[in-house]
Amino acid sequence: MMLRVLLLSLTLFTGFAQATVLQRPVTLDTGSGELFGSLLLPKSDKPVPVVLIISGSGPTDRDGNNPDGGRNDSLKRLAWVLAKHNIASVRYDKRGVAASLPATPDERNLSIESYAADAVAWGQKLKADPRFGPLILLGHSEGALIASLAAPKVDAAAVISLSGSARPVDQVIREQLARSLPPALMLRSNELLDSLKAGRTDDNVPQPLQVIFRPSVQPYLISLFRQDPAQDFAQLKMPALIIQGTNDIQVSVDDAKRLKAAKPDAELVVIEGMNHVLRIVHNDMKRQLASYKDPNLPLAAELGATILSFIDGLRTR
Repeated sequence: MMLRVLLLSLTLFTGFAQATVLQRPVTLDTGSGELFGSLLLPKSDKPVPVVLIISGSGPTDRDGNNPDGGRNDSLKRLAWVLAKHNIASVRYDKRGVAASLPATPDERNLSIESYAADAVAWGQKLKADPRFGPLILLGHSEGALIASLAAPKVDAAAVISLSGSARPVDQVIREQLARSLPPALMLRSNELLDSLKAGRTDDNVPQPLQVIFRPSVQPYLISLFRQDPAQDFAQLKMPALIIQGTNDIQVSVDDAKRLKAAKPDAELVVIEGMNHVLRIVHNDMKRQLASYKDPNLPLAAELGATILSFIDGLRTR
């Protein structure tokens, strides 16, 4: 395994495996709105593996960019790494996000179940296309949970969890807020989390907490808090890869280890120095936040090599 990763790392730098790549817009009619995405397709005489790339939480678009957090193009750059090594990909704007906003313009109508159903529909579309071989679902951050929920229903060949949490999201939010909120707001935050976990909305949201708990997003949070990512990951019967960076300020290596414990036959790769937007960044907050807004920073080289090695290995399983 390590030798294969080393050889693939070298090809990333030498360009040995470069391919002619077609870029195409692609759409999906879900029956309840049209979703928009981008296809990268290496020129090939035979079917190529295809990766469905599922973005993270909030208004994060197909490229990995968030209007609140800045442009970093993490998922776009990852798609190009795959394409240049003869692996196709589709990345898409989830319903209610960017070009797919009209599919669900009111966030009160969003749910994790609808996101998973959309991923299934994309997967079915790709599996029916003769240009493609094995279908791999790759989810980043919250997208990793969506990939886990969708993969069994579309009979994916494999799943890749990239910076995916193992814990129910209400626990993660509680932990993150405890680091920054004053006691009074933390008390109110915990009350809101308790209500949403129990399936109840609560419109009494202080202004500083509106960005997280605004009433319009609460139905989505209720659907999200019902999920146990480690338990969903444990149900997967297909090969799985877990990738986690040590310098991720949003998801911890412990989460990756919990996913591994939930599915012991999954492959776990921890990338030293990689952060949540897939770059090698020093572990101080100023540099971390700057990386979220810098599309020119290169992706962690080990990330591409690890994914390429895993997909290559699917042929021998």
